[in-house]
Amino acid sequence: MAVTQLKRKAKRNQAIAKNRIATIKRLSRKLDVKRVDIEELKAEFAK
Repeated sequence: MAVTQLKRKAKRNQAIAKNRIATIKRLSRKLDVKRVDIEELKAEFAK
């Protein structure tokens, strides 16, 4: 029996997997928490 490789399907499967991994990484990335001076913000809004 001969075995055929479905190259197009393999490429599509790899592309789907890469997109899925990229999406998971993008969604799980967290922003850096910056130190915020609350008093300074209050002073800005009071102006």
